[in-house]
Amino acid sequence: MFDLSGEYRQVASTHDVDWDELSGSSVLVTGATGLVGSLFVRALLERNRGFGSGITVYALVRSEEKAQRTFEGYGPSDGLRFVVQDVCELSFDVSCDYVLHAACPTASAFFTSHPAQTADAIVMGTRAVLEYARRCGCRSVVYVSSMEVYGEGNHEPGLAHALTESETGIVDPLAVRSCYPEGKRMAENYCAAYASEYGVPVKIARLAQTFGPGVPKDDKRLFAQIARSAMLGDDLVLKTTGASTRMYVYTADAIRALLAVLLRGEKGSAYNVANPSTYSSVREMAELVLERFSGGRAHVVVDVDPNAPYPPEHHLPLDVSRLESLGWAPTTSLEGMYENLICYLS
Repeated sequence: MFDLSGEYRQVASTHDVDWDELSGSSVLVTGATGLVGSLFVRALLERNRGFGSGITVYALVRSEEKAQRTFEGYGPSDGLRFVVQDVCELSFDVSCDYVLHAACPTASAFFTSHPAQTADAIVMGTRAVLEYARRCGCRSVVYVSSMEVYGEGNHEPGLAHALTESETGIVDPLAVRSCYPEGKRMAENYCAAYASEYGVPVKIARLAQTFGPGVPKDDKRLFAQIARSAMLGDDLVLKTTGASTRMYVYTADAIRALLAVLLRGEKGSAYNVANPSTYSSVREMAELVLERFSGGRAHVVVDVDPNAPYPPEHHLPLDVSRLESLGWAPTTSLEGMYENLICYLS
């Protein structure tokens, strides 16, 4: 069984985070029952447990029942407070020092079946958080964005040209699924606008696909399907060619990156968050995992469905030098990510 609390005790002990800056502070985390938000909260609570840092963590959630399950074993004595609100209607009246805005839909099937709701959640939720930060005079805000703002990225696969934060590719605004990347782009523009016009100290973290222990056991995203296929020895059916290439990032590495951006990032700037060593095509990743973890029982089967709710073919090698300049470095390989994820899921 994977020790999730133990992993975040390690994150809370890392020396590449300016923990003293957070001592005695208050932090609002939106999307606190989602993968990234919940693990960020967990890291702060473990810091309190291990070091008595006195951080008050306000976890913004829509369901207190789900929040109680997500943070079972933690409570007010650890600095945890639940705030039950919809982020788009944020009316929180406590002024926090820091904000991590991670509230967002994450499933492709949801994007295509609820595109208007997806766009509203991303854009209006971000606007509400920025208004809160402006009103409260927060010391730092991080918006959790996505590599999908780069659209199709490079024309060809390969690492010859890694995408810097100033290079964005094509997104088709008439494609229904574009509600997600276009929403992320508009939310980022709001961040830039609030930093410029109102001086809000907001930074943007563009996460590559992020996974590891903490992923819900019933997660439907492809990386989770690959892990379950390996565990069960079942063939994995790809509904695309699997030719898209991208980078990934381990959950604990992503949380360390978000802390670095929160505490050392430059106002109005974006930071790519990815592990360059994980760069691969979707099919290559699936084949690697099934070969390594299924004992040869499972294989990749390609059965292309042109109506599958996945993004168009893309090639997204990300340049992470700006993030590395803040003192961050990834620690966990793609194989290590799956090893820990499978241990957790099993």
